[in-house]
Amino acid sequence: MYKDQVQALTFDLFGTVLDLGGSLIPFIDPFLKGKRAEIDAEAFWAQWRLRQRVEQYQDNIMALGHSGYQEVARRAFVYVLELHKVEVSADEVHDFMRCWQELKPFPEVTAALARLTERYKLVALSNGEPDFLAHLAKNKIQWDFDAIISVMEVGAFKPHPGVYRHAAHKLDLEMGECLMVSANAFDVVGGRSCGMRGVYVDRYKLPYDDRPFPPDAVVADFNGLAEELL
Repeated sequence: MYKDQVQALTFDLFGTVLDLGGSLIPFIDPFLKGKRAEIDAEAFWAQWRLRQRVEQYQDNIMALGHSGYQEVARRAFVYVLELHKVEVSADEVHDFMRCWQELKPFPEVTAALARLTERYKLVALSNGEPDFLAHLAKNKIQWDFDAIISVMEVGAFKPHPGVYRHAAHKLDLEMGECLMVSANAFDVVGGRSCGMRGVYVDRYKLPYDDRPFPPDAVVADFNGLAEELL
C-alpha cells in the first residue's frame, strides 16, 4: 500500500491542524460590530481567507519571494475592509492582527498526533514564519514536532514545488517516504506532484481539485487520519 514506505508525515498547520475560522471569528465579530459594518463575521472571514490565498499566489507568480504569512494576512484583511468600506487606522489593523497569536488546534488533533507519533516522524510544513510557528507549536498546539519547516527556508509559499522537495531533503528522505497531510487541496496536489504521498483532510466538505494528482486517501478529520494510517 501507499503508506508502507512512508516514514514522515508533513502537516499543514493553518486550517488543517489549527482551526482558523473557529479561532478568529470571535475576534472578527466584535471588531466589525464596533465599526457598524454591514457584513457579518463568517462572511468576512470567508472573503479574508480567499483574498489571503490570492496574495500568496501573487507573491509566487511575480517572484516576490515570501512576504511573510502574517504580512499577507494583514494585506488581505485591509483589502476586505476596504471592499466593504470599513474605515480603520493602521494602528487598529496592527492591534487587531494580534489575534493570530491566539490560534487554537481542532479538538481531536493532539490525541491523533499522540497515536501517529508511534509510527511516523511528525513534521510541521507551513507557510508561516519560523518564530510564529515555534510559538504556535509550543503554546497553542502544545506538540513537540520532530521538525518544523517554514517555507521561508525556500522563499516561496506552498504549493511551490521547491517547498516539498526541500522538506524531503531536509528530512533526508525520498519524496515517496513523505506524506503531505492537509485540509487544503492545493497543498496535497503540490506534494503529490513532486512525488510525495498525500492525504486530504476534508474538514470543510469541499471538492478536491480536478487535477492528475489525486490524494491517496480522503479523511474527515485527524481521527480518520489516524485510522487510515495505522
